[in-house]
Amino acid sequence: MSDLMTRVLRRCSAARSPRQRTWKHLSPLLRLLILTQLAFNVGFYAVLPFLATHLGTAIGMAGWMVGFVLGLRTFSQQELFVVGGWLVDRHGVRPLVLAGCVLRIAGFAWLGYAEATWSVIGAVLLIGFAAALFSPAVESEVARQAVIWEEEGHGSRTRVLALLSAAGQAGAFVGPLLGALLLAVDFRTVCLAGAGVFALVLAGHMWLMPQHIPGRVRIRERGGMRVLLRNRRFLALCCAYGTYLLAYNQLYLALPDEVQRATGSQEALSWLFALSSLLVVCAQLPMTRWASDRLDLRRSMATGLLIIAAGFAVVAAALPAGWTGTWALLPAAGYVALLTLGQMLVVPAARAWVPDLAEDGRLGLYTGALSSISGLIVLIGSSASGSLLDLGLPPAVPWLVLAALPALAVALLPHRPESAEGEKEGGPVP
Repeated sequence: MSDLMTRVLRRCSAARSPRQRTWKHLSPLLRLLILTQLAFNVGFYAVLPFLATHLGTAIGMAGWMVGFVLGLRTFSQQELFVVGGWLVDRHGVRPLVLAGCVLRIAGFAWLGYAEATWSVIGAVLLIGFAAALFSPAVESEVARQAVIWEEEGHGSRTRVLALLSAAGQAGAFVGPLLGALLLAVDFRTVCLAGAGVFALVLAGHMWLMPQHIPGRVRIRERGGMRVLLRNRRFLALCCAYGTYLLAYNQLYLALPDEVQRATGSQEALSWLFALSSLLVVCAQLPMTRWASDRLDLRRSMATGLLIIAAGFAVVAAALPAGWTGTWALLPAAGYVALLTLGQMLVVPAARAWVPDLAEDGRLGLYTGALSSISGLIVLIGSSASGSLLDLGLPPAVPWLVLAALPALAVALLPHRPESAEGEKEGGPVP
């Protein structure tokens, strides 16, 4: 028994050591940015999982309008990422992070007091625009630092980007639990708590974020957008990534509807979000190591998209049985698990691919454009999926449609040429 226990402990130690080595070799700036992602998601996910129910019950919005508002939030965030990325290239990381935190504080406070539809839309737009400022700044700088980390011989850049995803999901794990606890008071309290988290982030960055980051050159010349729009490989990546984001957005639209159908309430929703976040926190780095040893970036994204499609198919297959009660949540839990596994392959691979496709000095712009183009897909797709759920179709049909989308998106992925230089030239997409 003691020998068995010794072997188990050795394996656990071996599983932890790559994560410890990765964190140990990170620069102080990378550590700050990764912890920033953690804090961002605590504040954000304390509010967002409960927004759809609040809009449908307290505000009284129709299903299509709820879907539109959720899509508008994603659109205002993702579509304006390209503006935020362009501003990062011109003005640096620190000003954009600070400005975004200020706007996010104002947006959450506004949402807590919003009652009319126009007021909700205004608050949601402000919340989205705030993220369009700070997220491209954080993500592009982490990607740039990850390339440097790789060039210094510490390992694949995807490990750093996977650590960023794991930190974000740790925040997404804590956020819904905090929100569920505060929801016992009311939705306004949840929003104000989210604003308070961003106030703490703002204070921390005013103190710790350097005024100028070594090696980051500010670009003043125009014309970067024209080159970007001719980069067909990059645009193909954006479309495939947008399909993933549309699938992920169903956590806030289709999943609450299914949980309500199965149990008559949405009490289990926070636990399903916790399941997703816990999976990423525990498995993101092992999954990334596995993928980096066996798959290139394209195959990693393709595998992830197919796994996501399987998650929707699990719910579609179970719905005709009409199960209700606690056990009826198992298909939804399977969907969440498979969506999360697919996400763990798709997100680090997409972020790691962008520096190879980006024009020199324009990493912020390309990072922002990745989110902006995919945000347009989410806006259109979210409204359509919200209407699909309201049409009175057989329950499995919307889930089958949603399963088909990520599977079809695999064909959009560009094939990687032998050199990164070839990718920046924007050759034809097969």
